[in-house]
Amino acid sequence: MSSVRPKLKPETPKAVTAWETATGRTVWMTADGGWTTDTSKIGAFTGDEAEERLAGAAKQETDINDPYFMEVTEAGTITGRETLRETIRANGPTVAYGDKA
Repeated sequence: MSSVRPKLKPETPKAVTAWETATGRTVWMTADGGWTTDTSKIGAFTGDEAEERLAGAAKQETDINDPYFMEVTEAGTITGRETLRETIRANGPTVAYGDKA
């Protein structure tokens, strides 16, 4: 199931993010086309290259699920309309789990 996401203009820097199938962890595409959980290694893409990266990610369903664009700076820093959502995805749950004594 995927949520409705805002349409980004072709010239807007964007990253491809998804969930890793084996673990459910959030991953981001790197500049070389690999996947990382490290937000300092996010690749930023624009124009046709961005569309090609997203299309390629959609074909990797055995490794990742539900790939989509998110807005980033040219350096790959999370920004834009979904900043809060992506920050939560990058840093984990907003609640602490633990044993109840």
